[in-house]
Amino acid sequence: MIGDVSRETKDLLNEYQELLVRWNKKINLVAPSTISQLRARHIDDCLQISRYADPECGIWADLGSGGGLPGIVLAIFFASRPVRFMLVESDQRKAAFLRSVARSLDLHNVNVQNDRIEAINPLNAAHISARALAPLPRLMPYLDRHMAKDGQAWLMKGEKWQAEVDEARKYWKFNLTSIASSTQPGAAILKIGEVSDA
Repeated sequence: MIGDVSRETKDLLNEYQELLVRWNKKINLVAPSTISQLRARHIDDCLQISRYADPECGIWADLGSGGGLPGIVLAIFFASRPVRFMLVESDQRKAAFLRSVARSLDLHNVNVQNDRIEAINPLNAAHISARALAPLPRLMPYLDRHMAKDGQAWLMKGEKWQAEVDEARKYWKFNLTSIASSTQPGAAILKIGEVSDA
């Protein structure tokens, strides 16, 4: 999938990959067993969101950013858009990595918030993303707190996503579009909007 992006974007993604590999030796940003498939397993996986999202302005909040997946990948892809990426990460070492990447790649559209998701003021975000953070029922209060009324969430979920949706619907109302993952069989990107208590 990386062939579908501009030369400048490709170069930045390559630089990001190098930084991720280098820092991963000291901080567990991605599972070491996945390093050999870093491009397909992580970067191309996250780039899928760029096929469906069309951010025009406002805040894009990436919750539990970890190693910047998908936050940094999307900030690189959408660097020419007037969108501010807020990467929320409670782990100090991972937050330091994210800040270092933003500086190294000259990503002026990125801010890092080193705090717990539930502790920060509501972000009123036009877009929210999360990958491998928590089951959907636990994510819903975060969406309710931080997403703008007309906002959209892009949640990357594994094979058990339907069971998570069914459980979340017991407590929450929301619009849902599921998009089959092109990189992981059975996985999906969940596009969620109009969140409210059930």
